[in-house]
Amino acid sequence: MNDDFPLTYCTNIHPGDAWVDVLRNLDEHALEVKRACSPERSFPLGLRLSAQAARELDDTKIRDFGDWCHRHGCHVLTLNGFPYGAFHGTRIKEAVYRPDWRDARRVAYTKRLADILVQWTPNSQESSISTVPVAWRDGFSAEHWPLVRTHLLDMLSHLARVRDRSGALIRLALEPEPHCMLETIDETVGFFERMAFPASLSEHIAVCFDCCHQAVEFEGPAECLARLASAGIRVAKVQVSSALRAHGARIAGLLKFDEPTYLHQAVGRRRDGQLLRFADLPDLGRWLERGEPLEECRVHFHVPVFLAELGEVDTTRFFLEDCIPRLDRGTPLEVETYSFGVLPESLRLDSVARSVVRELNWVRETLDAAHCCH
Repeated sequence: MNDDFPLTYCTNIHPGDAWVDVLRNLDEHALEVKRACSPERSFPLGLRLSAQAARELDDTKIRDFGDWCHRHGCHVLTLNGFPYGAFHGTRIKEAVYRPDWRDARRVAYTKRLADILVQWTPNSQESSISTVPVAWRDGFSAEHWPLVRTHLLDMLSHLARVRDRSGALIRLALEPEPHCMLETIDETVGFFERMAFPASLSEHIAVCFDCCHQAVEFEGPAECLARLASAGIRVAKVQVSSALRAHGARIAGLLKFDEPTYLHQAVGRRRDGQLLRFADLPDLGRWLERGEPLEECRVHFHVPVFLAELGEVDTTRFFLEDCIPRLDRGTPLEVETYSFGVLPESLRLDSVARSVVRELNWVRETLDAAHCCH
């Protein structure tokens, strides 16, 4: 078994926004995953903490959770600080990006996450907080960039003070996503050039590389990773996730995955190679109703990573099979199939915990196959 890559799953798969919900989900699900995947070793946790949970965590609860980790053989690897508010059981859609990096509430929330995380992070361990890719594209204008930079510099300065005080290195990991201000890898590199973060703070800023998102953009793992490396942009963690995919007449089958909770951005490719972008599946449906042909279409819908197809449509598992062997040793990997609960009922193959175990085992087998002879 390859142990060079910290491997976990993101607890945003579990509903609940209060701290008591986080604890219940860890007790009921994460410990089952630990017993199956890491019975003898400490199990890394990818925690999602909402703003509500972060507010509820006082010093006593933070210490108590440190004790919980020690007692159960777990440790916190990374925090998901992307969704600020509710993430299950209600209409999320574009609200998942708010407040964004134009809003002081995003800064305060992320600072609070850092102050919590440092108390669960040994001095020798690097960790990360993933966050929104600046903002949703609609309604953003060039005049907003200075405010974004001001807020990000404030956040990075806070992380630098945390390191000076504790020795712990925490990186803010911006997560490119379709139809956001950081969407393609070229846009992400351009953003870092635009922000021109001072060298004294640059070690605290990175990206969270979500495989589903970049696959939807028709980008290739080799090109993405090489572009980031050549620009000196760190990958703080990789979210191991897979999207939907269909060709030709089967593209209409993607529309059955439309549901009212999450955005499912789509990118279609015409025969001439032109890419067309749709903010959600209903937009794709209206395009198809006009009879406009697409050669291939990919949809932002996080599906179990071990599946190459889901009913009549395919997945972008091929992206993961290409990406995982290319990653630098030590890169934290976090499976993120948060939309398990909104999959069509016929496609929910197992319980949540057992599905997570299958996903982690598939990733580990892919790593072993890639690195067994190196």
